[in-house]
Amino acid sequence: MFSRVAIVNRGEAAMRLIHAVRELAAETGARIETVAFFTDVDRTATFVREADIAYDLGPASARPYLDLKVLERALVESGADAAWVGWGFVAEDPAFAELCEKVGVTFVGPSADAMRKLGDKIGAKLLAEEVGVPVAPWSRGAVETLDAALAAATEIGYPLMLKATAGGGGRGIRVVTNPAELADAYERTSQEAARAFGSGIVFLERLVTGARHVEVQVIADGQGTAWALGVRDCSVQRRNQKVIEESASPVLSPA
Repeated sequence: MFSRVAIVNRGEAAMRLIHAVRELAAETGARIETVAFFTDVDRTATFVREADIAYDLGPASARPYLDLKVLERALVESGADAAWVGWGFVAEDPAFAELCEKVGVTFVGPSADAMRKLGDKIGAKLLAEEVGVPVAPWSRGAVETLDAALAAATEIGYPLMLKATAGGGGRGIRVVTNPAELADAYERTSQEAARAFGSGIVFLERLVTGARHVEVQVIADGQGTAWALGVRDCSVQRRNQKVIEESASPVLSPA
């Protein structure tokens, strides 16, 4: 059981963790403290006042939530034995999970290895195929040149999605309906991905039309047990970014 949890987030995310820890402490009788990492703009924020301990990361303009050196110092100096990241910031950064391991703090989340495997879209699709999950027809790896992309596109068939393997947040993704569009989109997507994510690697997959975007939420305990926590329908999007999430999906029956 943890005794002091560092919150590497702010606002609603931080408050969710504070409430969850209070419920857990009330249920188990264990004393668990929360440490709010905050910047100058949040000095009087609710999550800072509600946490048991507040730790000042410095000015928000320095982007300390993304600075591993600052976070390492904060974890050590605050005496935290666990770190919770919620979503955004370093939630999907395997380097932060490794930092926690280095300083002897339990990272509340998946292992760095799991994040690397699933954060890479090509690797994740290969993994899905390996365990028998059906996937849309795709290039089965990176398309490293325009010629390779055009050849793969002919084999898969149009319309297509051109995607960056490290993409996210609605960036590094384009719809392609013919070879001329692919030639234009290939260079743009590669460059955009390299700037945004540090990797210009792209792949192709068949565009699925007339479909819903439904996700299954999964949680695992790291000891071999996993639970599916229901679904959320994320079909309402703008620029490939989710705008509204509905749970459960209005188009799925309970069965």
